[in-house]
Amino acid sequence: MFTELNSILNASPDSITPGELIVVSDRQSDASFLVHHFLSFYLRARCKVCFLGLVQSFCHYSAVSQRMGLSLTQAKERGQLVFLEGLKDSLSILIPHERNAESQAMNFLQDPAAGLRSLYEFVQSSVAGSGSSEDWGPPVLLVDDLSVLLSLGVSAGAVLDFSHYCRATICSQLQGNMVMLVRCSGEEEEEDGD
Repeated sequence: MFTELNSILNASPDSITPGELIVVSDRQSDASFLVHHFLSFYLRARCKVCFLGLVQSFCHYSAVSQRMGLSLTQAKERGQLVFLEGLKDSLSILIPHERNAESQAMNFLQDPAAGLRSLYEFVQSSVAGSGSSEDWGPPVLLVDDLSVLLSLGVSAGAVLDFSHYCRATICSQLQGNMVMLVRCSGEEEEEDGD
């Protein structure tokens, strides 16, 4: 199935075009399968992947990847995959007795007006530091789903700034790639009659 998609996208794990920003938008159909495709694609290409999973748990992504012949747990253990489990980390911020001192990436939930600096710093440290003996390919940032940040009260300007900073770091400086899923509700569709 994904072989045909790679053909349409003119891409293969053997030849990755550096510096690409891919924004996936879904309106009438769910585009989550594309997140799974790109996760599989970049892991098979031996890229260092930072995955901001803001919609589903690690177990969900891991189960889907298992069906595709990939082990996300092994990728994490090898240092190839850094996964931010947004659902779990948000609870540690929102529910005081669940506080997790390890992750500060979701600290913006305490004050959404403060911006996404802590999340950007998490991404930056994830793609910059190798920490393993493996020599991974270019870094990749996957975000599922960027619009969740808006739902959490972060301003559109802060989300745009976050995207620009990540693009400057990953795509320009490090010659890596980014894939961001953005969900659009039916209310945002343009009227043809106006």
